[in-house]
Amino acid sequence: MKKEKAIVVFSGGQDSTTCLYWALQHFQEVEAVTFNYNQRHKLEIEVAENIARELKVKHTVLDLSLLNQLAPNALTRENIQIEQKDGELPTTFVDGRNLLFLSFAAILAKQSGARHIITGVCETDFSGYPDCRDVFIKSLNVTLNLAMDYRFVIHTPLMWLNKAETWKLADQLGVLEYVRQKTLTCYNGILSDGCGTCPACLLRKKGLDEYLSMKEGIKH
Repeated sequence: MKKEKAIVVFSGGQDSTTCLYWALQHFQEVEAVTFNYNQRHKLEIEVAENIARELKVKHTVLDLSLLNQLAPNALTRENIQIEQKDGELPTTFVDGRNLLFLSFAAILAKQSGARHIITGVCETDFSGYPDCRDVFIKSLNVTLNLAMDYRFVIHTPLMWLNKAETWKLADQLGVLEYVRQKTLTCYNGILSDGCGTCPACLLRKKGLDEYLSMKEGIKH
């Protein structure tokens, strides 16, 4: 794969930044694409732009504001609380987001001659989002190939990793501290370790604590 070109779906968060570094190790040429869907925290786009600039990766920001209009959720509306009730999807779920992100990434990939698309979706530590499941990714991969008569391969390096294992991968790539300090995962729009109370921060911290504890245990 090293001689080929890849597009990374990039939000500037822990997962997609880890995937960006993974892609840089596996492909000769890497680009990143970020989607502006009028999310509450514009800092997300700024963080993605800054990381791409630091890594000297070509970066495209695409306007998907229609998604905001069609799918109101806690990530786009300040009047919707971040919560998850038993038996329901969290209010942070955005209908069709990964479907649209990957479809537009595929269009961009074809225009730029890339056949590989990388996304940080994960079925192990996820909030029940249906568009993070492996079966969805495999289905969409087939659909995109048929729709554009072009051989895409969607890569999901984190699909079967829990958050501790995702931190381990970042460490193996030599970028654990970079990912910890430079990325934005927090639903409340706070960089690095975040607010410490939203579901995204709690999951991120739990994984980091587990990995660092395991790493320390190995040393002893």
